[in-house]
Amino acid sequence: MAFLDILKLSFLLNFLSSSNLVLSPEKNAGGVSVFPPTCSRIECPSYDLIHAGNGFEIRRYNSSMWASTQPIDDDISFVSATRRGFLQLFDYIQGKNDYQQKIEMTGPVITEVKPSNGPFCASSFVVSFYVPKENQENPPPAEGLHLQKWGVTYVAVRQFGGFIADEELGEEAAALYASIAGTEWANAIAKSHAGEEVTEYIVAQYNSPFEFQNRVNEIWFTFDW
Repeated sequence: MAFLDILKLSFLLNFLSSSNLVLSPEKNAGGVSVFPPTCSRIECPSYDLIHAGNGFEIRRYNSSMWASTQPIDDDISFVSATRRGFLQLFDYIQGKNDYQQKIEMTGPVITEVKPSNGPFCASSFVVSFYVPKENQENPPPAEGLHLQKWGVTYVAVRQFGGFIADEELGEEAAALYASIAGTEWANAIAKSHAGEEVTEYIVAQYNSPFEFQNRVNEIWFTFDW
C-alpha cells in the first residue's frame, strides 16, 4: 500500500473510532438545516427538501447505488461495527474489487442499525458507501460486499453534533421519533416499519476526526410515500 493510502486509511479509521475523543464544544440538542461541510468538498447523494419541521426534515433522495457490507450481527457496539465495516469499504474504493478500480471517496458513511432486543445482545449493522455518479451505471462488484439499488427514497432526518458514542444513538432516534409524532410522516414511517420488532434506523456520519467544530451527524428513518 502506498504511503498516501496508509495516511488516508489512518485518517478514516480515526473518523470511525473516535467516540472517546473530546466532544465538539457546540454539540447540539438536535435539529436540522446544517449543511454538512464535507459535502462542499466531496460528492454526496442529492435530495429534495420536502418539509422542514420542528427539529426534523423530510427529504426525498434520488435513485442511487450504494456499496454495502454484509450484515455485521456479532457486535453490540455501533462504533466497533462501523469501523469493521468501513475497513471493507476502504479496501473496495482503493481497488480491491473485481475491476481493480479506484473510486473517489464520498459522504456520508451510513450505517443501517437493526437494534437488538436487549442491552447485551448483538444488534445488526450494515455499513454503506454512496457510489459516485461516474460509477453508478457500472459499479465494480467485490467479494464480501453487495450493491444496493435505492429507488426514490423518503427520509425523516434529525441532526446532532459531536463525536458519536454508542449510548446516545437510541436517545437520538427516540428524539426524532418524538419530533414527528402526530404528523402524516409518523404514520408513513410506522406503516413502512410495521413488520419490525424494533424500528430500524440509519446513522449518517459526515466529518473527519480533525474537525472538532461544526460536526454534523444524522439519524434517518426511511419510509415509502
